[in-house]
Amino acid sequence: MKRLLTYLPLHFVVLLILGICFQFFTQFWVFGFIKLFTLLAFLSLFLFFRSKFLSTAICFLLFFFIGVSSVLINESRNYTDFYEQYLNENSSVVLQIYKVLKPGNFYKKYEAKVVLVDNNRTRGNVLLNILNDSISEPLKVDDRITLKSTFKKLIPPLNPNQFNYKSYLAKQGIYHQIFTKNNFFLKLSSSRSSLFGFSSKLRFKIQKSLKRYYFKDEELAVINALLLGQRQDISKELITNYQNAGAIHILAVSGLHVGVILLILAFVFKPLERVKNGKFLKTFIIILLLWMFAFVAGLSASVVRAVTMFSFVAIGMSFRQKNVVAFSFISSMFFLLLINPMFLFDVGFQLSYLAVLGILWTQPKIYAIYNPKNKIVDFFWKLFTVSIAAQVGILPLSIYYFQQFPGLFLMSNLVIIPFLGAILVGGIVIMGLSLLDVLPQILGDFYGSIISWMNAFVRWVSHQEDFLFKEISISFLMMLFWYIFIFSGIYFLIRKSAKTLLYFFMSIICIQVLFLFEKKKSTTKKEFIVFHKSRFSIIGKRVRGDLYLQDDLDSLIVKNDYAIKSYRIAENIKKIRKTNFKNFIQFADKDILLIDSLGVFHLNNLKKPIVVLQYSPKINLERMIVNIKPSQIIADGSNYKSNVLFWEKTCLKYQIPFHYTGQKGAFVLDEKF
Repeated sequence: MKRLLTYLPLHFVVLLILGICFQFFTQFWVFGFIKLFTLLAFLSLFLFFRSKFLSTAICFLLFFFIGVSSVLINESRNYTDFYEQYLNENSSVVLQIYKVLKPGNFYKKYEAKVVLVDNNRTRGNVLLNILNDSISEPLKVDDRITLKSTFKKLIPPLNPNQFNYKSYLAKQGIYHQIFTKNNFFLKLSSSRSSLFGFSSKLRFKIQKSLKRYYFKDEELAVINALLLGQRQDISKELITNYQNAGAIHILAVSGLHVGVILLILAFVFKPLERVKNGKFLKTFIIILLLWMFAFVAGLSASVVRAVTMFSFVAIGMSFRQKNVVAFSFISSMFFLLLINPMFLFDVGFQLSYLAVLGILWTQPKIYAIYNPKNKIVDFFWKLFTVSIAAQVGILPLSIYYFQQFPGLFLMSNLVIIPFLGAILVGGIVIMGLSLLDVLPQILGDFYGSIISWMNAFVRWVSHQEDFLFKEISISFLMMLFWYIFIFSGIYFLIRKSAKTLLYFFMSIICIQVLFLFEKKKSTTKKEFIVFHKSRFSIIGKRVRGDLYLQDDLDSLIVKNDYAIKSYRIAENIKKIRKTNFKNFIQFADKDILLIDSLGVFHLNNLKKPIVVLQYSPKINLERMIVNIKPSQIIADGSNYKSNVLFWEKTCLKYQIPFHYTGQKGAFVLDEKF
């Protein structure tokens, strides 16, 4: 580990990450490409100074600005041919399908490149939503369509603590979406095919050949996920089962799969080392086969990341270098972030590299606790320690993102992973034979049965709910402190000095202080909230750990409603209580008047109240404004949009602040208002 800390690319990666984050979150460099490249060239000149300190500082500064430049280069909005520059109300656009996404309940979803806008060549990607119908064939990768449609900006989450889909897509360079129907666009004949298109056609051919062998729907869906990187056909129930069992990584072609394939290939081609230049030949063949697998699996971001990392590992293995995995880990991260800095904000990227870091740092220490002499016992002990070490690396981050911890993840991994190599190799054989149309049905049935047994085992594990810890919420800052605690503890076990012990104790104190601070904040917090829910009205008053709700929903629906559930978990709400505010609330020295469909309200000495309009009340808004002089008017999701537009114009006329939850999101009022 000491050698890893002195490994120069590690320092470059840290500076690169700092540059990426600084530019992405602050957008401080607004001076264009030429000035940035001039600065980089200018800094490069100082690297030849004799002063070691100065040249090192300049080198670090250089890599910081390389991180800045990588964000700038990968951001399509920084180019003059970005599609938004050419859009107008009647623009005709040509889109090329780049990626087929998992369909929703009402729309087929695609990621598409904006190729032309009114015959102007452009760049940039959009989210394409096509209304489902039972007649039209779905689009494929590289298909081109032309249409006239409105580019709608992605909207942020409309309720507190919900998943920010707008931010998620922005990190992938997507800022608009299009909604259309199959008869509203024209499919173009195009002879152009990209690498992704060829990959998609090959996968489609494999999927078509597999369907001839009577695999069950769940079996075929898992085979597609395991070997082809396609999870679109997996049911929500099955995905939930794998998540709850701590085995969701089995369904995503990632580092685990590629690592297993690398070990198998290294074993198969080991005899090549006996011939002249055999190591180089072996490494070349392994890397070629790994990238062929990535091609078949669709060249998705997770597959490309994994294959890139293990390509570095394969090169290191051929030279039998010490710490080959550690150095490959750092070098591949540096290379990937240099090519695509947005990988840094991908959850899969973060989990993959933290899992590897956990294994590198903690697995040797855990493994040293027990030294079994029996090879079978030793194999399972190694697998056990690797699983524990990987969980140590990803535990705080996975809780932060997914708010749950599968207590039986060890059982899932110990049962499935030893057989994963055979499952992957068997699957590749099954795919090859099915493509050649020579697959014996009995062999297909046997392989399908193995997949069914795996699904059944995962389903059983996921139903052991006593071992599934749900609804765990930690803040971003608490997550960081937990990582400081974990790695300072491991560092103490490695170095065992008074100084490292002091660091470990300081991390414990920091966690305790932050916990007490957040608990006090939670127990003293008071908020009034108008949630957004289409066609319904949900008004909430949060008093410390309790949430008082006025709504017309069933209590079970309220508890599981996505908006309420997200808020309840993130804010550590202990209890939800149904209430009736009776059209009036006083909160934070403010009078709040609720006007429902009856349009009945009482004045009773109101002082510039906040008015909440529910269920499209039939009132004369102008007269109400003149009579009670509201400080603000809020319309929630239960109102007709035509009414909302009229109210907005009226408020603009009288210069009254207007808040529609369907556009601006939930209205939140706290005591600091």
